[in-house]
Amino acid sequence: MRRRSLLLSVPAGLVTLAACGNDKSGPSKAGESASSSPSVAAPSAAPSPKIVSGPLPAITAGTEFGEKPTVAKGSGAPSKDIAVKTVIAGSGRTIAENDYIQAHYLGQIWDTGKVFDNSYDRKAPLVIQLSQGTIIDGWRYALAGKKAGSRVEMSVPPTWAYGTEGNAQAGIKGTDTLVFVVDVQDAFNSKSSAKGRVVPQNNADLPKVGTNTDGAAPSITVPKAAAPKKLVADYVIEGDGPVVKAENTVLVQYKGVLWDGGKEFDSTYKRDALTSFSLQQVVKGWAEGLTGKKVGSRVLVVVPPALGYGDNPPPGSDIKKDSTLVFSVDILAAV
Repeated sequence: MRRRSLLLSVPAGLVTLAACGNDKSGPSKAGESASSSPSVAAPSAAPSPKIVSGPLPAITAGTEFGEKPTVAKGSGAPSKDIAVKTVIAGSGRTIAENDYIQAHYLGQIWDTGKVFDNSYDRKAPLVIQLSQGTIIDGWRYALAGKKAGSRVEMSVPPTWAYGTEGNAQAGIKGTDTLVFVVDVQDAFNSKSSAKGRVVPQNNADLPKVGTNTDGAAPSITVPKAAAPKKLVADYVIEGDGPVVKAENTVLVQYKGVLWDGGKEFDSTYKRDALTSFSLQQVVKGWAEGLTGKKVGSRVLVVVPPALGYGDNPPPGSDIKKDSTLVFSVDILAAV
């Protein structure tokens, strides 16, 4: 199993769809739950910090964006506030509270210079939401207002990191100030959409999905035809990102309707919030339909009952037994 990030302050990994909607009608398996993080902490009640410019230790090697940095040990006493420096300024989306980011990072202890966590060696960036109770508060405050494409260095006192308890598994004491270097590759919010080449939808027997990329929910028009017996997973917009693997966690926008009648039963657009999940925690139709597709794409996924909920639909949902489900899925990121 891939080692998980130590930054998380709630169960690690990104939440399954069942945790996102009130009706639990998204494509998560019944009974699935996210696995536990190495560092579980209660939601923060710390006051808002003051952001200062230093002191911060020097980055002595790996100075380019995306390179694993080497950071000097802290010199003297660290700031009691959060010190933040934009080392490399990006030009992408401006990051705001509750956005998701995709980032590589390295974390070490100010006094000793000991590296306690880094994503570069795992060759997998972190995708996480900058929201209270999801990640240590220092990141939420330090990255707000920065742009995607930036390298940001920060020092985070215990108050906005792991508190007086520290993190024993990572070797972090309750008095340790932490130093991070973060390469923010991308940022996403509730208006994020697929981006790529529009693919013709020529099969009259399949639903038609809107191609707007303005952050509004795309239309889904179901034909007056028999539902397909096999899984359908077709590009509506083909992105140019990496190919999604079966073991990936994906960040998505999606909308789901019933084949019979076209009634919408679930939507991230209506919740005004993205969602993320492991492809190993969803119904087979989603896992099989998204595997092999490119990040940045919008995909029409038609899930027959055998690869969906069959005769065991989510309680309280609008999904009936043996329903064929139709989804538009924008794949924003995959790790």
